[in-house]
Amino acid sequence: MKVRVRFFASLREGLDREEELLELPAQVNDLAGLRDHLRARGGRWQELLDPARAVRGAVNQVMAADSTRLSPGDEVAFFPPVTGG
Repeated sequence: MKVRVRFFASLREGLDREEELLELPAQVNDLAGLRDHLRARGGRWQELLDPARAVRGAVNQVMAADSTRLSPGDEVAFFPPVTGG
């Protein structure tokens, strides 16, 4: 399945990319699996997407839990938590 993955704020800067289109392996079917798949690239990917870091995810512009299932054509976004006021 193909999904579009977008990176925001410090993730975009640290990974030196805004987005990419990915063909996912069959075993990657939820948000947590995608994050693990990206972390397996090693280096900055492993560091910036580490589960100990506060990174949020959204699927099709809706905040998503790690267990959120992915479907072909989904847009997935990863970003650090944001505060405002």
